[in-house]
Amino acid sequence: MTAGVRQEPREARGPRTPRRPRLPVLFTLLAALAGVGYRLALLLADAPPTNSDEATMGLAALHIARGQEFPVWFYGQAYMGTLEAYLAAPVFAVAGPSVLALRLPTLALYALFLALIWRLTRRLGGDRWFALLVVGFLALGSDRIVKNQLIAGGGYPELNPAGVGLALLTLDLCAGRPGARLTRWAAWGLISGLMIWVDPLLLPYIVATGVVLMVWRRRELAGRAGLVVGAATLLGAAPMLLDSVRHGRNPLAAVLAAGGGDAAAGWGERLHGGLVLGPSLGMGLCAPNHCATWQLWWAAVFPILLVLAACTAWHTLHDRPVSVTDGARAAVRLALVLAAAAVLGAYTVSSAAGRTPMESARYLSCLAIATPALLWPLWAAARRRSAARIVAVAVLAALLGTAAVATHGAVGTVPATHAEAARHRALVDTLRQLAVRQVRGGYWTCNRLTFASGEDVVCAVVDDELRPGHDRYPAYRRAVERAAAPAWVAPAGSPLAARLDHRLGPKPGDLKLVTIDGWRIYVPRG
Repeated sequence: MTAGVRQEPREARGPRTPRRPRLPVLFTLLAALAGVGYRLALLLADAPPTNSDEATMGLAALHIARGQEFPVWFYGQAYMGTLEAYLAAPVFAVAGPSVLALRLPTLALYALFLALIWRLTRRLGGDRWFALLVVGFLALGSDRIVKNQLIAGGGYPELNPAGVGLALLTLDLCAGRPGARLTRWAAWGLISGLMIWVDPLLLPYIVATGVVLMVWRRRELAGRAGLVVGAATLLGAAPMLLDSVRHGRNPLAAVLAAGGGDAAAGWGERLHGGLVLGPSLGMGLCAPNHCATWQLWWAAVFPILLVLAACTAWHTLHDRPVSVTDGARAAVRLALVLAAAAVLGAYTVSSAAGRTPMESARYLSCLAIATPALLWPLWAAARRRSAARIVAVAVLAALLGTAAVATHGAVGTVPATHAEAARHRALVDTLRQLAVRQVRGGYWTCNRLTFASGEDVVCAVVDDELRPGHDRYPAYRRAVERAAAPAWVAPAGSPLAARLDHRLGPKPGDLKLVTIDGWRIYVPRG
């Protein structure tokens, strides 16, 4: 990768730029503030909708804040680290547990992502207007995108800022930026180790940037830098490694099983979910819960851009003399593109892409890390006086327009989400008024109810046949089983409610019904 590279004297500096703010910088700041403000408004309106999985992370944060437990993994499984719970625990200690308090760290992670992606775009050679384009696109937020960025359900909000941070550190180390180099090596290793513990979805970016470092800085890695990187990586991954040694767990096997490795899906379904639906969903161009046919145009453009971006970076590296900085930029762009292709490829071959493409598209959230490299060929073509300029401008305009329409669709779901959250708060208040402290309910009811009540109400999971279900935190089931007469909770119109209706009656031991909007509470008669 270093063939034909011309060394630059350190003292050589470009002309000084005026200190006064420039128009694209101001617009970029406004776009970033709009992106953060839009997401804060969603949080204040109870959007995106929460669920029992996010509540499980909230319960972990609550236990950490109390000093009760310090979980390594998401409760009930041996993979997906609880970094989000540790970030939220100090907020809980100050403000108390709530969905908003749980999500404030994820909002901060999104703001950090925008700041880092702006810096990465500029460091990769993009001008201020290109940086504005990248930040403006990422400030938009479809239903799938804001769920990835804001819901503290484990493993997604932290991936993008971590991936961009790795790319920036790689660029700095390869371009030979002076000062604090061992600190940068340590930061690269620590982030990599943390993300290996949190969620292996970032592995393609870790491997790709790691290869760039090994090619460009192999001599440095053979010395102290290599020891620092290795120690920092082990430190970041220490929770996973120590737990695996203590309990003999294999996180990789658990991840493969969760990704659909043990379930069947046809190749036609996988290819459709991965290559047709995947790019549009993963980059935020689809409406809530579905992709309209016209929104799938990106599926045809995305692989073309991957090839163009890879070829452009490869050409810069090998076919003409470049400076050290330009070579490092091209190497990192190539790493980002190849990592994005690997993310899409791994998702496409998984059964999850075929079985549940709408929900499983969250696995493609890391595609956003490659945005500056992916859009670079379009921006370069748009600045040239050629026929390709018209095509590039049209594609960029279509990209922004489609993302804006998808964002508008996400905003349209907010009133219904807010109303549903209000109904759930009424459920918690009603249970407290009834002095009900132990209940049984469905999986998507239990941990959400327990977290919303601050563990004043604990819930044991049952299926639609009233049999014990999947309790992620077994202590709750034990508490319910010790109770003399636990109640039942079910969403109105659900199969569980229909089954419980058959147990209503006037005799002792039968159930009496308390109804509120959207919910049915079944209390045993004394």
